[in-house]
Amino acid sequence: MQYRIEGETLPVLIMNLEDGEKVITEGGGMAWMSPNMLMETTSNGGIGKVFGRAFSGDTLFQNIYTSQGGPGELAIASSFPGSIKVFEITPGNSMILQKSAFLASSQGVELSMHFRKKLGAGLFGGEGFIMQKVSGNGIVFAEFDGHVIEYNLEAGQQIVVDTGHLAAMTESCQMDVKTVPGVKNMLFGGEGIFNTYITGPGRIWLQTMPVSNMAGVLLKYIPSSK
Repeated sequence: MQYRIEGETLPVLIMNLEDGEKVITEGGGMAWMSPNMLMETTSNGGIGKVFGRAFSGDTLFQNIYTSQGGPGELAIASSFPGSIKVFEITPGNSMILQKSAFLASSQGVELSMHFRKKLGAGLFGGEGFIMQKVSGNGIVFAEFDGHVIEYNLEAGQQIVVDTGHLAAMTESCQMDVKTVPGVKNMLFGGEGIFNTYITGPGRIWLQTMPVSNMAGVLLKYIPSSK
């Protein structure tokens, strides 16, 4: 597979496939394609996988596109102003993504639910109790909100993240949620009540504009009925 990512504010992933090559996408993701691309909608793993993807923020079913009779092209557009990132997945090196981040992947990559081990992290970590886990062997494309900053954490090194800004991390990282110290800080600091603590070793990707933050800002300007 050859691919390129075009655009900045609203990027699009353009994949060029060889004859017979397949790619897996979330339902409704296709923006345009060459006429020789064959689409098949599938549960891709049975009813358990369907509900697992639903709980992790993905669509119920996935689409498998196959190039037939020669090379083909498939474009998947992002659904929100942000960034599209590419990750190489190998056995034993899984990635944890925020909900709804999965965009597309090559065959051999498996998408499943990931439960945060600690209840506090699940309830107050900003993206819900369930995240997305990608494992297997292949390439996965993920979309994040706003610009993305990457950090490489050493063993024991920590970073404190405001809820919602964690986009992705390697499975080797540990995550916990702690209350903001001081009652006055919690009530009047404007940073919320909880922060997410991520501990290395591993790599993390942080997003600058979570969709939940944007929704909160826009809500102020939406007229309410009286």
